[in-house]
Amino acid sequence: MYDVTIVGAGVIGCSIARELSKYNLNTCVIERSSDVASGTTKANSAIVHAGHDAKPGSMKGKLNAKGNAMFMDLSKELDFPFKRNGSLVLCFHKENMIDLNHLLKQGEENGVPDLVILSGDQVREMEPNVTDNCVGALYAPTGGIVCPYEMTIALAENANNNGVEFKFETEVKNIEKSSDHYVIKTNKDDIETKMIINAAGLFSGDINNMVSKNKINITPRRGEYVLFDRTIGDLIKKTIFQLPTKLGKGVLVTPTVDGNLLIGPNAIDLDDKSNLDTTREGIDDIVLKAQMSIQMPFPMNMVITSFSGNRSASDTDDFIIEEAKGAKNFINVAGIASPGLSSAPSIATMVVDIVTEKLVPNKNLNFNPIRKGIRKFREMSNEQRKEIIKEIPEYGTVVCRCETVTEGEIIDSIRRPLGARTLDGVKLRTRAGMGRCQSGFCSTRIVDILSKELNIPRTEVTKSGGNSILLTGKNKQSL
Repeated sequence: MYDVTIVGAGVIGCSIARELSKYNLNTCVIERSSDVASGTTKANSAIVHAGHDAKPGSMKGKLNAKGNAMFMDLSKELDFPFKRNGSLVLCFHKENMIDLNHLLKQGEENGVPDLVILSGDQVREMEPNVTDNCVGALYAPTGGIVCPYEMTIALAENANNNGVEFKFETEVKNIEKSSDHYVIKTNKDDIETKMIINAAGLFSGDINNMVSKNKINITPRRGEYVLFDRTIGDLIKKTIFQLPTKLGKGVLVTPTVDGNLLIGPNAIDLDDKSNLDTTREGIDDIVLKAQMSIQMPFPMNMVITSFSGNRSASDTDDFIIEEAKGAKNFINVAGIASPGLSSAPSIATMVVDIVTEKLVPNKNLNFNPIRKGIRKFREMSNEQRKEIIKEIPEYGTVVCRCETVTEGEIIDSIRRPLGARTLDGVKLRTRAGMGRCQSGFCSTRIVDILSKELNIPRTEVTKSGGNSILLTGKNKQSL
């Protein structure tokens, strides 16, 4: 019998898991995919919003700025990349400056510090590549950028080291209510638990509707993105938004923590939660709208890839964080669309406050907040490289040339707590395969390393778990 079972191992579920590990609770996280960060978490803007966009009084408004303020300490404890690069909301018409002032006041009401309105010339002094059409902007110094999957992996590893159990490729089929607990029916074993935290992202409505008469409808809202090579990553330094108008919110232009340039997203409501297609029309629209912010044309020959992610849009257009009606000890954390990533730390503390009030657990006196990430060869000095190669010879073999990822890093990613078991798992933990060639060079070598480390045939190595087999057999059986 678990005290708490969290459904979903995205950034929200893993944030809650890590926060719960501070208490003496028997906690479990179940995830339908083969790894953490497999849904919306791995395909979003990677922006830590300052908090001026959310309506005051809403759940988003209450939690965004609070979550933002927690990122620096969290990144230091868990050793994941985060940078306060600041953000700008551009205004292109003088008559819209009043809307910029409204955004300023809204942000101040939400508790966002240090907001200031700049003139167009001040903006271009700060960011020379911003368009001459910009007449002013709202500057938010606390805006930031992060690596969402590295953050989620760090949270999960630390939670696991502090006693939280994770069950992957475990899909909820039904939930039965008993007198004092729940029985979660999965594709594997039944799971008995006193409390359930529903952090299932796109599927949080489905999970809620298994136990509550108060139904939740989640609409998948697809956002497409374009990622450019690091050679133009310094085109801008701050995250560039556009002032929302009657025609929409526009798209953002931002550097990433890894030095790339990212533009997007659009917003298209879908019926199919698994639809992650990108379209020529969508990409063209993103580039056209992003070009409104930047003076020089985007060098399309520098595009590495395009991708999409589905956000969880609820009918309330706000986070749903509460005990489900008619389902005692079933806590919904649903409809976590933007700014969900930015709010994740504060969402976790809010949910854990609910749990501890109900279960009254003792604190875990052995809780260790520190987690060290994989040592990155590409970030080391030559002296540091020599030292680590002496210690771990596998660091002397570069496997991914585009991202300078070594065999030592890949082996570490597999051997760590909740280590990689798939090609995508290695990719998310090390960036091997994320460069310009998009794993064209390194994928076969990574398959070999996974096969050796996991002691499985190469034909059993998958891209992302399940049936995503990469190799079906030898083309010359005598070899």
